[in-house]
Amino acid sequence: MLYWKAVHIMAVVSWFAGLFYLPRLFVYHAMTEDTPGKERFCIMERKLYRGIMSPAMMATVFCGLAMLVPHWSAYKMQIWVHIKLSLVLLLLGYHLYCGHLVKVFARGENQHSHVFYRWFNEIPVLFLIAIVLLVVLKPL
Repeated sequence: MLYWKAVHIMAVVSWFAGLFYLPRLFVYHAMTEDTPGKERFCIMERKLYRGIMSPAMMATVFCGLAMLVPHWSAYKMQIWVHIKLSLVLLLLGYHLYCGHLVKVFARGENQHSHVFYRWFNEIPVLFLIAIVLLVVLKPL
C-alpha cells in the first residue's frame, strides 16, 4: 500500500507540473507572431502532453484506484472521498481539454487571447488546493 501511495504522489506531482506548464505555454504561443516560434511551441506542447502529462495522469489514476478499490467499503460512506473523486473527474476533463487545445494550436486555429490562457492557467491551482485540503483534513 505504501508503494502505491509513493508512486501516486510522484505521479500527481508530475501531472500537476504539466497542468501548470502547458497552459503557460499556451499563453506564450498565443502571443507569438513568427512561424518558427509557433512551430516550436507546437512541438513543446505536444511532447509535454503526450510524453509527460498523459502518462503521469494515467499513473495517478491507476495508483489511486489501486489504493481505493480494495478499501472501498471503508471509504464509500465518507463524503470527502466523493467530493475528491468528483474534483479528480473534473480535472481529467481539464486535462482532456488541454489535449484539445494542443490540437487546435497545431492546426493554427486558436481563437483565444493570451489573457484567456492566463486565467485558464489558474484553474489547476484551485483543484490542487481543494483536493489536498480534502485529503489532509478529511472535513466531511
